[in-house]
Amino acid sequence: MTNLLEIKDLETNFHIGKTILPAIRNVSLTVRSGEILGIVGESGSGKSILMKSVMGILPATAKIDRGEIILDGIHLEKLGVKELQAIRGRKIAMIFQDPMTALNPLKKIGDHVLDILVRLQKLDKKQARQEAVRILRSVGISAPEQRMKQYPHEFSGGMRQRVLIAMALACEPVLLIADEPTTALDVTIQAQIVELLKQLRMEQGLTITLITHDLGLVAGLCDRVVVMYAGQVMEEGTADEIFYQPKHPYTKALLASLPRLDEQKGQRLKSIQGVAPSAGEALSGCPFADRCNQMHEKCNQAPDYVVFSDSQRAKCWLIDENIAILNE
Repeated sequence: MTNLLEIKDLETNFHIGKTILPAIRNVSLTVRSGEILGIVGESGSGKSILMKSVMGILPATAKIDRGEIILDGIHLEKLGVKELQAIRGRKIAMIFQDPMTALNPLKKIGDHVLDILVRLQKLDKKQARQEAVRILRSVGISAPEQRMKQYPHEFSGGMRQRVLIAMALACEPVLLIADEPTTALDVTIQAQIVELLKQLRMEQGLTITLITHDLGLVAGLCDRVVVMYAGQVMEEGTADEIFYQPKHPYTKALLASLPRLDEQKGQRLKSIQGVAPSAGEALSGCPFADRCNQMHEKCNQAPDYVVFSDSQRAKCWLIDENIAILNE
């Protein structure tokens, strides 16, 4: 399986006056063609900023200061604004977590899709309308000819999310980035969106990067998982490795915080004590050290990755073969 997206030693910082606040700290990862990669972590871990760096849609105060972003052989970090605009939509697209704010409430659903097809695909209005109907039907919107005439408020949350997916797929991108696509939806609708993403991957060979804090969603959808904390990749591996053989204390803590069906009634959920470092906070050692119940004196130094297999690695002193793991 070839790498569709490669991120190498990426550093993205917020520049506030003369102050530099690190948001993404030396991140390297790959997204393989045809896979679904999950990126998980607490709020503020850098998940969305990482993918916005890839898309070239960072906030005005943020910029990439170092590293490479290579999509299908193209160095995105070297492209200008117009060149990136030509890439977005055609090769890479993104859907966001709140479909109501992502859609113009004064614009009909059909016009949202038509505008993309006319602007990026250069189709005439008749061709664009036919293609819009086909795309809306492909994402599970029934009677698309009639639904195109309606406004966003006439759609349910799940249907609006399907519209966003249709808009993202309008120009047949090779990579779809989904940023918390089920957060605002109820459980039943979440399941429908998950099945839709699975179907799109199977039928169209779509490559998907899923940004989420929902580990249950990741378990049911993703091939591989990247665990982020404080703007760094703490661990990555296949879904089975992360869920059944986690190595990093942070990954283990995230999994331990999930409710389980086999727990006794009345048993308290486990929480991770303390708070995650804020963007720009100086880090001299392991960023998780202050919250880790296995803190070692060596944790005051920044750890390197320990590689366990071709697919799994973790950044922690406690799993270095030369250091005894505490509390085991």
